[in-house]
Amino acid sequence: MLVWESRILEKIEISSGLMQKTYYLVIIIFLTLLSCNKNPGLIEDLMVKSGKFDPILKNAEKRRLQIIYTQIDRDENNKASFKTFKYRVNPDNYFYPASSIKLPMAALALEKINNQKIDGFSPFSTMQIDSAYSGQTSVHEDSSSHEGKPSIGHYIKKLFLVSDNDAFNRLYEFVGQQEANASMIKKGFQDIRITHRLSIPLSLEENRCTNPMRFYFNDTMVYDQDLVCNPNKIKSDSAIFLGKGYMKDGQLVNEPMEFTYKNAIGLQSLHDVLLSIMFPENFHPANKFNLHKTDYEFLYQFMSKYPGESDFPYYGGKYKDDYCKFLMFAGTNQNIDRNIRIYNKIGEAYGFLIDMAYIIDFEKQIEFVLGAVIYVNENEMLNDGNYEYETVGYPFMRDLGQVFYTYELNRPRAHKPDLSGYNWKLWTE
Repeated sequence: MLVWESRILEKIEISSGLMQKTYYLVIIIFLTLLSCNKNPGLIEDLMVKSGKFDPILKNAEKRRLQIIYTQIDRDENNKASFKTFKYRVNPDNYFYPASSIKLPMAALALEKINNQKIDGFSPFSTMQIDSAYSGQTSVHEDSSSHEGKPSIGHYIKKLFLVSDNDAFNRLYEFVGQQEANASMIKKGFQDIRITHRLSIPLSLEENRCTNPMRFYFNDTMVYDQDLVCNPNKIKSDSAIFLGKGYMKDGQLVNEPMEFTYKNAIGLQSLHDVLLSIMFPENFHPANKFNLHKTDYEFLYQFMSKYPGESDFPYYGGKYKDDYCKFLMFAGTNQNIDRNIRIYNKIGEAYGFLIDMAYIIDFEKQIEFVLGAVIYVNENEMLNDGNYEYETVGYPFMRDLGQVFYTYELNRPRAHKPDLSGYNWKLWTE
């Protein structure tokens, strides 16, 4: 169920017992008809017809496979409407989100700046990060930025361009664990948990506390944030364990690894977060981020830029175009046609591969949303670095994206979309 559907149900307040049940049933039927798939087997049908996914489909449960695909149609005023198809999408089928959790965090950081309503406080205000608790580190310089100083905006650039983990950690420290989770719940996302930094082995207590920091505009401090500690432990309602064993400090632990306290986001929620960013006009204010037009333009630019197109930070050819673009291009090591833009966030860890993408071809005038998660860990051992990314995961993501891209090329549309609002080159060149 989409967030807006649950909001409608929450607002039904009819006191009479029988009448209440009747109205509730009518609403449920209406919403079901409204959101049902014209062809619920479309995803599987396309995969079967391609002939490329037989081993994956036969082992869909083992692979913890989930796929969501949304067709986008425009009316004569370019207003978008959606038709969503799902394959094995289940919020109870946990997957470790890895870097895909960075998508809501980037939006939350921009939202927090806007919520302060302080003159001079912007995504590119210079920030000074201090340390005041165990496990924290300070940052005062950033040689990869144009000014040589860190900023929220620059961290967001790195987060999308090359999925930089430190960039996510600094946004996490700015927003704060308690505020991040409270904000997502308020928007209607009950299955999103943002509980820890990435690639840093900190305790639960250390991750609940985030750094003090200050922000400056022209050498004048405009915002000062103290050390913040979340008094509450955030965890799954039920215990989550994965695998048969895992590596810890170079030693094999022969028992499943616990994910009860780790980050989480369901594929449907990841899909809805992406849609709320790409199509904010389609969402109720209560269900979307408090962002300005310039924020959206900034996100569209760096969600879809390829690493080689960036000057600050400059990556010097270290990363190919496909580095953070799993769907359609994973493992191709090729330059991507610049008419194709993919606004997405990927994730890769513990054998899980995730991508949630809004894909546009400006020349062919097509657009669609595709998201998938697959688990490629044959030996069921976690943290041993022995995963089938190159042999199973990347080919799956690449082929899946290409199958749906080809399908969209041939799908009839009543109106050609005007996609200029997503073309960052129009407002940067």
